[in-house]
Amino acid sequence: GASGIGEAVARQLADLGVHVVIADLNADKGEALASELKGIFVSTNVASEDDAAAAVLAATDLGPLRVLVNSAGIGWAARTVDRNNNPAPLDAFKKVVDVNLVGSFNMLRLAAAEMAKTDPVTDDGQRGVVINLTSVAAFDGQIGQAAYSASKGGVVGMTLPIARDLSAVGIRVNTVAPGLIDTPIYGSGPESDAFKANLGQNVLFPKRLGAAEELAFMVLDLITNPYMNAEVVRVDGGIRMPPK
Repeated sequence: GASGIGEAVARQLADLGVHVVIADLNADKGEALASELKGIFVSTNVASEDDAAAAVLAATDLGPLRVLVNSAGIGWAARTVDRNNNPAPLDAFKKVVDVNLVGSFNMLRLAAAEMAKTDPVTDDGQRGVVINLTSVAAFDGQIGQAAYSASKGGVVGMTLPIARDLSAVGIRVNTVAPGLIDTPIYGSGPESDAFKANLGQNVLFPKRLGAAEELAFMVLDLITNPYMNAEVVRVDGGIRMPPK
């Protein structure tokens, strides 16, 4: 939640009056943002059961927990077999899956357990909503993206069964699949701007990278629309990623 899409979502939620918990490993940015938004920061490795539990506990201390946005993620690129015929390192594959997929489920299961204890907020029994962030790489994985695509594909795959699980306690689950989004991962400066402009030419329309705020708009739509459930929504300008 301290940068990129997570920050954009946190800002829009805070604008609506939500008490926001920023769960991140970047303490400097996380604490600064939490202070600005009048929320709180919790240092969190989402793949850690203890860290995730502490973040959820901090949220429940503020009031009934109603929303979880899973936006943590890491990337790692390597061919399955490199040009020297060496296999990709297994530990790196496991780490990406551990953070992106296991970490998302870890946060989700703990947050949903607390949501289930709250009183319904609507006549039809809704108690809360979970929004997962995946990637178009779940569908259009490029060369070298086996670990990242597998982790993000797992998030897509668990959306429906978890939505079915949590329907019994009135919790909705949706997933957003971003395309090429302009976040700090691309760096800054003239070279970065030129690279992003070239990358944007692959987008169907508009021919540019998406803004984190545009992803946040979709996240908020899925949170506030009470009939959206068990859905995976691409927000990508129509791009279909090429092999490389």
